[in-house]
Amino acid sequence: MAARQTRLIALLVLIASAAVLIRPAWANPPKRIVSLVPSITQELFAIGAGPQVVGVSNFDTFPDAVKSLPHVGGLLDPDTERIFSLRPDLVVVYGSQAELETRFARAGIRTFNYKHAGIANVLDSIRQIAKLTEHEQEGDRVIRAIQKQLDDVRARVKGLPRPRTLLVMDRQPNTLREVYASGGFGFLHEMLDIAGGDNVFADVSRESVQPSIETLLAKSPDVIVEVRAERLGQPSPSADERKVWAPLASAPAVRNARIYVLAGEYLVVPGPRLGQGVQAIARTLHPEAFK
Repeated sequence: MAARQTRLIALLVLIASAAVLIRPAWANPPKRIVSLVPSITQELFAIGAGPQVVGVSNFDTFPDAVKSLPHVGGLLDPDTERIFSLRPDLVVVYGSQAELETRFARAGIRTFNYKHAGIANVLDSIRQIAKLTEHEQEGDRVIRAIQKQLDDVRARVKGLPRPRTLLVMDRQPNTLREVYASGGFGFLHEMLDIAGGDNVFADVSRESVQPSIETLLAKSPDVIVEVRAERLGQPSPSADERKVWAPLASAPAVRNARIYVLAGEYLVVPGPRLGQGVQAIARTLHPEAFK
């Protein structure tokens, strides 16, 4: 149970990375940044501001440079004493960490507060982070690269049949208990849409849905795609994992063996590798478009 809770917390931390930047005013760019948001950590390194990062969350694993940095907790267990010891002039926090933000403010440490959002806000956060760290040209380059990837996928899948897709973020290993699927809001839903799939839960205005087997049968997806952040300690996907969907035998996805398990942190972290994640989903749904 403890391992299960740890994985769910990790997943929530990564999903929470899709955010809108609330920008405070200051005269000089930050020189010592502690980031508790994995996607923003990746953005900082992508735009060339990596040398300004002095601490990251326990869930940061990319790029490789973060492995040698101090890890200072996460969404539920930030190590404030260690963060203070790093003498940051900026700490990136989550929208739910109001108490932590207040504590840093009292100590005279600036913070960025993030709230849930979609792809447009991911790109906007790159733009703003780049400006605040004085890496605007590099930020523009990263944004252009992502937009080019997304435009390429859109062009490739344009006009192709759009399969009704169940996009699964998590479930209990070897069972269909506690399935978490993408709802009709957030970056995962938007990634699926660009990749040429229609989300079976597009009508649910939430980031995630926890459906019953009965609901899944009623939705009758054409395709099931599971995305996993394998670097969070989850086991690598195997063919046996697809067998757990047997209770949905009447669904086209199961009947036609269109069940796919994709592994990679870039699939669930809405940062600079977002375009890569969209491409992976699109190749799964429409392999013919990439020949």
